[in-house]
Amino acid sequence: MLRKTSLLLVLLSFAVFTTNAQNIEFEEYDMANGLHVILHQDNTTPIVTVSVLYHVGSKNEPKGRTGFAHFFEHLMFEGSPNLARGEYFKIIEAAGGSLNANTSNDRTYYFQTLPSNQLELGLYMESERMLHAKIDSTGIATQKEVVKEEKRLRVDNQPYGSVIANMLKSAYGGTNYEWAPIGSFEDIDAATDQDFVDFYETFYVPNNATLSIAGDIDIDETKALIEKYFSEIKRGTKDIPRPKITAPKLDGTVTETVFDNIQVPALIQGYRMPPQGTDDYYALQMLTTLLSGGQSSRFQKTIVDEKGMALAVQAIPLGLEDGGLFINFALPNQGTSIEDLEAEVDALVEQTKNELIPEREFQKVKNQIENNFISGYGSVQSIAESLSNYHVYFGKAGLINTEIERYMKVTREDLQKVAKKYFVPENKVVLTYRPKAEQEKPEESKIKKEGGNR
Repeated sequence: MLRKTSLLLVLLSFAVFTTNAQNIEFEEYDMANGLHVILHQDNTTPIVTVSVLYHVGSKNEPKGRTGFAHFFEHLMFEGSPNLARGEYFKIIEAAGGSLNANTSNDRTYYFQTLPSNQLELGLYMESERMLHAKIDSTGIATQKEVVKEEKRLRVDNQPYGSVIANMLKSAYGGTNYEWAPIGSFEDIDAATDQDFVDFYETFYVPNNATLSIAGDIDIDETKALIEKYFSEIKRGTKDIPRPKITAPKLDGTVTETVFDNIQVPALIQGYRMPPQGTDDYYALQMLTTLLSGGQSSRFQKTIVDEKGMALAVQAIPLGLEDGGLFINFALPNQGTSIEDLEAEVDALVEQTKNELIPEREFQKVKNQIENNFISGYGSVQSIAESLSNYHVYFGKAGLINTEIERYMKVTREDLQKVAKKYFVPENKVVLTYRPKAEQEKPEESKIKKEGGNR
């Protein structure tokens, strides 16, 4: 991502978990070059979000070229023949706008929010990078350093920053979900300029993109501007890789100890989830709310408040296009061992398998989810992104108005069923993060071993 974000917020951002009780009207159509367009008109505030979602994430990268999608998140701001290098942010911000981008395992998303009288500028800027972004040795060298510094800040030197990378490696080894979007220095350094050009020509094409615009627009005028700036961009001609991920078999629970630059140890559990949009996916999403959705949730009430064993415990859904992870993240309180904390977390997880959730608690969970849907769309920016997500991931942008029904169909019995199905040792990864100070030095380990043989 182009802006620094905390680990928990990054994890939470993966959940497609918001919509509006009020019907969100939109139009959508396909251009001749394959670009899918979605338009939502809201004239209550004079702002507009122009966004483009490219259906390419770390999942689409071949082994040996990991980190390409995230690298392009940065490289696509390098300019074009008509935009001087380094001017992209300056132009948008000078027009009173803001912009950003983010990359996941499954997609890359760019957006600009502008005063509505700058709609044409936003369309021009996005069309420039889709038509002929600068992919040259100067920009590649510049962004290599930027991405390396980001990895140092957000992963290598960020407490618990490697959690997602380590969890994916253990849970999805041997598949294209094995690596996190940040990728590796080695793969980026080993790539040639032509490798980057080929990646751009394969994925950053109109027939692999969704243009979503939401805000203070006139539909007909917007369509005319889209035609003006995007119709000349030719359809991509290369095959677009769409690897299908099947979770590998695990021989029991995978465990790993990670020594990190931290003061407080951490327990991280991950259970593999089914693809987002499946019936079991919705039930598991609801279980995260049951376990850690608010002050009265089971983790908070029992482990944090009543027993004082943890500083924090979170159940976080990492929903992905072809799988995902149900992650429990816990920080022990002073005087509590990781082992005792793990036993307590496991006990509450087992409770969801062995006991049907009481009706009153189930209704509270449903109310929380419904409230998330009602309050989730407070900006045209969130509407534009969700319309794109629903179209790309589910093939139905209209789910922005109806997905809540899928959650409301989940029963108490469904929650217990998925808990029994997915919360099992052969579907589980456990990471224990400990301070580097606890790591034995090689010579200390040798002394202990020799002493034990006497």
